[in-house]
Amino acid sequence: MAWNTPGSDNSGGSNGRTPRRRPGGRGLDALIDPLRGLFGGGAGGGGSILRWVGIVIALWLAFNCFVLVTEQERGVVLRFGQFSRVLQPGPHFKAPWPIERVTKVNATQSNAYSDTVPVFTRDANMVNVEINVQYRIGDPQMYLFGSRDADRVLKEAAQSAVREQVGRSDLDTVLNARAELTTTVRQRLQESLQAYRTGLVVTELNLPNARPPDEVKDAFDEVQRAASDKTTQINQAQAYAKQVVPEARGQAARVRAEAEGYKTSSIARAEGDASRFSQMVEQYKAAPDVTRKRLWLDTVQDVLSENRTIVGGDGRNVIYVPMGERRAPAPAPNSPLLTPDLLAPPTSVEPADTARPTRSPRSSGRDEVTR
Repeated sequence: MAWNTPGSDNSGGSNGRTPRRRPGGRGLDALIDPLRGLFGGGAGGGGSILRWVGIVIALWLAFNCFVLVTEQERGVVLRFGQFSRVLQPGPHFKAPWPIERVTKVNATQSNAYSDTVPVFTRDANMVNVEINVQYRIGDPQMYLFGSRDADRVLKEAAQSAVREQVGRSDLDTVLNARAELTTTVRQRLQESLQAYRTGLVVTELNLPNARPPDEVKDAFDEVQRAASDKTTQINQAQAYAKQVVPEARGQAARVRAEAEGYKTSSIARAEGDASRFSQMVEQYKAAPDVTRKRLWLDTVQDVLSENRTIVGGDGRNVIYVPMGERRAPAPAPNSPLLTPDLLAPPTSVEPADTARPTRSPRSSGRDEVTR
């Protein structure tokens, strides 16, 4: 009980002395008395209910006018039901309800949408295309008030974009080359979301799989295997061509070089033979008999130098003349030998009646056995 409360006994006990107050007590009472009076503890008796109503209203206004927006959120302020402004992350103050109302939207959360859509391609083939869309809220005002149901609009727009772009492509592109198709579908979907005022932003779009319906899956698998075999055969053929063509070109270059060399040598040999023949004609005109004999001797020397000479037991030289690839048998002991006087008939400028007798070849003194 307070010391200054009316009706209290200030006798301080049996000794009748007034209790001593602590220093500074008057200042503390000065702060507590207004609160005591506000809650009905003052001299006036019980507090009025209007005071409690005022306290509640004051607290309600204090909490209702203060708004805290987190980092992931954006606050959309409506003033009498009409859009006023967007609150960024942080503490804010607004007019109390029903003047202003705040709707918080998670603008950084990534949402996902996945579905499988049956689509007809340009070449009249049906294929089931999987769609995977990642999106977030880019414009809170548009998301809340631009369209009736932004998420549903995104689903329908995604299916429409896929059907449109796949319908312009053939089956091989949809099954095996979807990179460019995916980019086009994403751009078309974002344009549709902006046109429908959804306030959504597509962060990622994928077409992870495209497969034919189950009823014709076996036939499509056969087609895919055939296309794979075709690619393998083409790669093998190209590799073989890269290996064979350089070898063929090198061989062709070698043959051309040999032909050029043979051509050059043949032309030079022919020119030399023609020049030699022209000079020989001049010499023949000057001395026919000497030139004729010299030609005969040169020819016989060339022929005999290419054949083996066999010396018989009687001292005569036998010339071995092979007939083709077969070797001629050795001459019989009593058979006539092929001697130089038979191979080289006498050629002389003298008349036949005055020709000198042919001298028999001189024995070499060696005795060899013909084998």
